[in-house]
Amino acid sequence: MRKLVIIAMLAFVSVPTTARAEVGIGAFLGEPTGLDVKLDLSHKTALDLLVGWYSHCCGDIDHGGYGHITYLVTPVVGRGRSVLVPLRLGIGAAIFDDDHGRFGDDINVAARLPAELGLRFRGTPLELYFEIALKLTFIDNDNDHPTVDLDGGLGLRFYF
Repeated sequence: MRKLVIIAMLAFVSVPTTARAEVGIGAFLGEPTGLDVKLDLSHKTALDLLVGWYSHCCGDIDHGGYGHITYLVTPVVGRGRSVLVPLRLGIGAAIFDDDHGRFGDDINVAARLPAELGLRFRGTPLELYFEIALKLTFIDNDNDHPTVDLDGGLGLRFYF
């Protein structure tokens, strides 16, 4: 009987569990501003998508359409009693335009390297996060954007 209990316990402990993939939807305010969607791929990786607009200064302050996709890795998570504090690093691509929030014929393309620090609350499916990203523009159709730029802001995500 004792062997049967030990075998049952080992079988229970060794049963693989499925990874819990979550979807976070929210808003990002700053440079750029827009709707943010984070899709978990695994426990430590995710895709971040943002669609919105950005402001730029080319003589006048203006707005343009913006979108990015970023692959995020979470190398470190601080753990508190009521919050988790993930540090995420990423690599991705951004497209943006100068056509007042619409994508026209002056589409620019950039690589982006973000660092993100979050406050993920344990009691609610909510995360506040701060992001700063190095943006390296390599296609600039109108030649009025800096090649190297720094973007950043604050975001809020609700998880499902």
